[in-house]
Amino acid sequence: MDYNKFFLNHQIEMTEEQLKQLDIYADLLIEWNKKFNLTAITNKEDIYVKHFLDCLLLGKMFNLTDNLIDIGTGAGFPGLVLKIYNPDLEVCLLEPNNKKISFLNEVIATLKLKKISTSNQRAEDFAKENFEKFKFATARAVSSLNILSELCLPLVKIDGHFLAMKGPKGYQELKQAENAIVTLGAEVYKISEFDLTHDNRRLIIDLKKINHTPDKYPRNYGQIKKKPL
Repeated sequence: MDYNKFFLNHQIEMTEEQLKQLDIYADLLIEWNKKFNLTAITNKEDIYVKHFLDCLLLGKMFNLTDNLIDIGTGAGFPGLVLKIYNPDLEVCLLEPNNKKISFLNEVIATLKLKKISTSNQRAEDFAKENFEKFKFATARAVSSLNILSELCLPLVKIDGHFLAMKGPKGYQELKQAENAIVTLGAEVYKISEFDLTHDNRRLIIDLKKINHTPDKYPRNYGQIKKKPL
């Protein structure tokens, strides 16, 4: 597949350097996945469509500036892809799994990326030292939105945005998360829809921070899961 042409078909322009970085990233993902379970998607073409394109469409649709935290980044989706797409963006990849952090550090070092860091912590612990520090927060395939909002919104500064990447059930999750969103100081700013493939509907729920989050949040994960806001 001509990946440059593939991205251009989606109005995503990439430099030769960025395309090369994505190719190395995909190869490292396939190589490491033989030893550790980083992703269920192991075919290179599927990595480009189901992982890279999904993340790049987010990057294309939003003007990401200042700094971004990717909560539960896993193998780097979307945070690491967004960093490749937007080299000036300062990115922090938050991931509690040690092996995934090792993989992310390997990719960052191999690609010689700057202004990007990894943190091997849970979101509720990380928030204690980084409360309302980030202009943007992202999360993909981590948890339901009512739980996710309490993990992510405390990290977002006033006028910043939490961009939740969801599938078709996103609307249902949004209804369940209404109280959490208001309690944590945010509002629904915009919902963007697109088809990743003919049978894969995607939503990006943009929550804008309009008030400070009360400093008692986030609670510990056990409390969040047992009694979501």
